[in-house]
Amino acid sequence: MLSFSPKCNHIHCMKQFVALLLLLIQYSVFSQDANTYEKPPVFPDCNNTKIDSLQTCFDKNVFKIIKENFKVPETVINDDYKGEVVVLFEVDTTGSFRVMYIDAIYNELKTETHRVFKLFPKVTPATYSGRKTFKQYSIPIKIPLEYFKLASSKDLAKENAIIEQEIVAKREFDSVTNSLTKYTNKALSSQLNIQFTHSDYARFDRAMNLVGTNSHTAQKPFLYEDVSKYHNFETERESLTKDTQTWAGQKLWNEHLVQLQSKDYWFTLDPIFDLQVGSDSEGGGTYNNTRGVLVQGGLGKKFNFYTTIFESQGRFADYVNQYIESIRASNSEPIVPGRGVSKRFKTDSYDYPVAEAYLSYSPAKFLNIQFGHGKNFIGDGYRSLLLSDVTSPHPFLKLNTNFWKIKYTNTFMWMRDVRPEVKEDGAFLTKYIANHYLSWNVSKRLNLGFFESVLWTDSNNRGFDINYLNPIIFYRAIEFETGQDAGNALLGASAKYKFSDNVNAYGQFILDEFSLGDVRAGEKSWKNKFGFQLGVKYYNAFNVDNLFLQFELNRVRPYTYSHNTIVLNYGHNNQPVAHLWGANFSEAVLIGRYRLNRWFADARFIFGTRGFDFNDGTDTFNYGGDIYRVEGDRPFDTGVEIGQGIKTKTFYGNLQGGYLVNPASNLKVFADITFRNFNPDITTTTLSKSNTVWFNFGLRTDLFNWYFDN
Repeated sequence: MLSFSPKCNHIHCMKQFVALLLLLIQYSVFSQDANTYEKPPVFPDCNNTKIDSLQTCFDKNVFKIIKENFKVPETVINDDYKGEVVVLFEVDTTGSFRVMYIDAIYNELKTETHRVFKLFPKVTPATYSGRKTFKQYSIPIKIPLEYFKLASSKDLAKENAIIEQEIVAKREFDSVTNSLTKYTNKALSSQLNIQFTHSDYARFDRAMNLVGTNSHTAQKPFLYEDVSKYHNFETERESLTKDTQTWAGQKLWNEHLVQLQSKDYWFTLDPIFDLQVGSDSEGGGTYNNTRGVLVQGGLGKKFNFYTTIFESQGRFADYVNQYIESIRASNSEPIVPGRGVSKRFKTDSYDYPVAEAYLSYSPAKFLNIQFGHGKNFIGDGYRSLLLSDVTSPHPFLKLNTNFWKIKYTNTFMWMRDVRPEVKEDGAFLTKYIANHYLSWNVSKRLNLGFFESVLWTDSNNRGFDINYLNPIIFYRAIEFETGQDAGNALLGASAKYKFSDNVNAYGQFILDEFSLGDVRAGEKSWKNKFGFQLGVKYYNAFNVDNLFLQFELNRVRPYTYSHNTIVLNYGHNNQPVAHLWGANFSEAVLIGRYRLNRWFADARFIFGTRGFDFNDGTDTFNYGGDIYRVEGDRPFDTGVEIGQGIKTKTFYGNLQGGYLVNPASNLKVFADITFRNFNPDITTTTLSKSNTVWFNFGLRTDLFNWYFDN
């Protein structure tokens, strides 16, 4: 086992040892072949020796001096020790012997070795091409000394090669430790996703939407690498750094709990918390208790990884709990919206573990590939009519290709239908979705987007249809080729226009089915299944820095996202994949956000009109709001309009304020209050009026969007 002198510190000794190892690799011990250009050190009695035998003569003299002078200490003899002392030494340009390093279990052996080498006489130094040079050697001294005898140069070379290999192996762990460098926030310029929350994305939304930028802001979540071109995360992080000198203070206010970095890799580890308590005016006390861990890192410059594991129990406002029960799975397991299948905890709460993870790889500057379990979002608004993050995490494969003024996103997703009527052999039904979205910066101000999606199931053992892996094919053509009822295809478009650096407008259009003849007839046919979004953003509103205002209008006609085949709806885990409300609705959204250093405040107001089914035993028609019902159950073919069925007026308001505790982990302390008024024209056993005031406060690692505005 190697050891260091107690007089040197760890870092200094390691540097010295690394240098010695490099020397050992470069010079083979006692096996250097003499030649006309290189000559080993020469003892006086070797002067008349032939040049090709000088090394052997040198070896014999070294062995002789050690054999005649080395005295094994009594301590070693009494312990009946059998082993060796490894000595690294050099002969300098003056011909003097100098011990560089000794590896021995006993300090007495080290002392004796130093003493013996001081007895070595000066010799003629080694030369290279006629010039004096240093020469380095290692030698094993066998204990007891009777085992210490001269071997052939070939045997010595083998033995010392093994010794050198063992020395390197014994120091491998320490070399890994000493390769670590100061952590420099490599995540902030990596191919990792910026955790998608609307509130946090507002920090850099303006920078990415300045007139003249070639950014693409619809495909979310963003990569740090892409956003860092417009927003300086390092400067932002430095401005938020608290001046604290203690380790605990740094970890609480500024740093990841664990952060390691070397030349070739880095990773961080943080605990996850979402600890909330509150009170609901209709249902009593509420709480959420989430604990978990987040690990992220990078290997080299092109590969990154991210994983989170959550263990949670919670009870929410009464209207949320009712929604959880209404979308429960076939085995009566409730589904927490945005989180997934849960089980009941105690008598009135839910236990919902969640894991999200992905691998991110950029084989070329223009391409990023991600495979994982999580959620994605397409759009510039608060809502998305194309692909949203309101549903539960799911497996996905995503390809982002960015070149010229184009960003092209392919997303392939594995979804589930968990209703009893579609359950197969006791297992949930698997569905597949493939999306294409092309974003084109037409000019410095105008961006256009084109969307295509298809959903299919494992009918006829079809599995994941390889036809849809083609990244540029038209899905509608494939749908016809494989059979018109084999899938559910959607088409969409988006646009954004920058009026100035502080104002831009955006919109989306989703088309599920369209009949030109029915449109011309003006009879409001059910076949015209489409929706649209219009919105505007105002940055630094009214010349107030960091004040962000947003207005958004969303309207989706009945039966949009549904299908005449029960499983081919645009949904996952009994939740919509696009808008939270499904279809048959109109809503207006007002949002305000403000930040000052670590303080933040958000306000959100939603006014909506929705249409619900009666489901009262006498009227069981599908009025187009529930995307999980087949459209063939409709009550009529014409006169279809938004709000049909049980027309319901809704209002949702949320005010939240808080403080960013740790920018590295995005840990926040917050308090919020929610006002919700739900007012259907007719009440049934499944639909009733409610007026909720929900107060909440807590400590949360903010990693995803909670949507309680259902």
